[in-house]
Amino acid sequence: MTSVGPPPDRSGSRSLDPHLRRYAARAAGMTASEVRALFAVASRPEVVSLAGGMPNLTALPLDSLSTEIADLVSADGLVALQYGSAHGLPELRDQICEVMALEEVRGHPDDVVVTVGSQMALDMVTRIFCDPGDVVLAEGPSYVGALGTFTAYQTGVVHVAMDEHGLVPEALREAITACEAAGRRVKFLYTIPNFHNPAGVTLSVPRRAEILEICARHGILVVEDNPYGLLGFDGQTYPALRSMDPDNVVYLGSFSKTFAAGLRVGWTLAPHAVREKLMLAAESATLCPPTLNQMIVSRYLATHDWRGQIKSFQQAYRERRDAMIAALEQHLPDGCSWTVPDGGFFVWLTVPGGVDTKAMLPRAVTARVAYVSGTGFYADGLGSRQMRLSFCYPTPERITEGVRRLSAVLSDELELAATFGPINQRPGSGPQVPAPDTA
Repeated sequence: MTSVGPPPDRSGSRSLDPHLRRYAARAAGMTASEVRALFAVASRPEVVSLAGGMPNLTALPLDSLSTEIADLVSADGLVALQYGSAHGLPELRDQICEVMALEEVRGHPDDVVVTVGSQMALDMVTRIFCDPGDVVLAEGPSYVGALGTFTAYQTGVVHVAMDEHGLVPEALREAITACEAAGRRVKFLYTIPNFHNPAGVTLSVPRRAEILEICARHGILVVEDNPYGLLGFDGQTYPALRSMDPDNVVYLGSFSKTFAAGLRVGWTLAPHAVREKLMLAAESATLCPPTLNQMIVSRYLATHDWRGQIKSFQQAYRERRDAMIAALEQHLPDGCSWTVPDGGFFVWLTVPGGVDTKAMLPRAVTARVAYVSGTGFYADGLGSRQMRLSFCYPTPERITEGVRRLSAVLSDELELAATFGPINQRPGSGPQVPAPDTA
């Protein structure tokens, strides 16, 4: 039998992927995130990774947890290892309402849907609300995982500017007006109001009410993604957007940052009618979330001092934040600026003009330090002068060393830029369009 090889693609050439012509149109926009692409390199022990937002689990009571989990399987294994409901365990949904009450959310357990991480909840919300060509408004920069989800559903993203107080209400009005004038249908505003990923800023309380009023007036749903809200370094919490407008906010939560990311237990709290659609979407995606994982989280909440554990996380991350800010102040060259977060995992760094953080990344990895380029957090090509630095996982000593290495790379890059111009204007770089240098 003669092999004809893979079929030609639309250009007439033969592709290495024999299934290329079979994919749905939406698959064309599916690409690996810049964070995922870094994992293999950043996990090498000689590299100080300031890239991934992995929670630091060293403060967890692993000995007692292992005993609890063994007892759980021994006593309730026939339930824990069986299929469950797409809605989630009733006792866990009750406990989730207790957790949300810390941020003034008064939700009913029936309106909570347990998900496989909040990423699944975001996927479900996008699936039930967005048709191809619809628009999602999102802060600029925005969470890379959300941008990937929106792209997968062929949804356009219009970024809305932030400052040190979070999303700018006037910028939101302008974005909505521009979309309406262009005949583009805005389905929802996606926002991370507390200790933003990647920007590290928090939406001020006065702006929360104003933003909700703007969205309600224009008939735009608000999707509130809040994985970091209980990780304020001084123990402070802010009223959730959901607490201020229950009828127009879908709330996404997660135990990944306050307990264990590997269990992949998150949830969404939605208006009752939306809850029904979310349950149908959950059934079609996973049939049911893992019962064992839910029971582990529920047992942990029932038998451990989870509020005290959160305080331990707050202290650990505050120490790491302080180490990073001190190192940035000591080592980084003039012309750099950064946010100083009051909670969460991330610092957003802006470098001087002439430096492209994505182009610089290979040289940083060679110098044994990793970060995430700002371009991964925009859907429109911006962010080339920015980078996200994560302080949650490394020790304070490793953070200091990582920033020192980064500073050396950045200083070399600035010297090259001063001598030869920006990287895309240097001899041999080819005819490239200059990357934008503002956020």
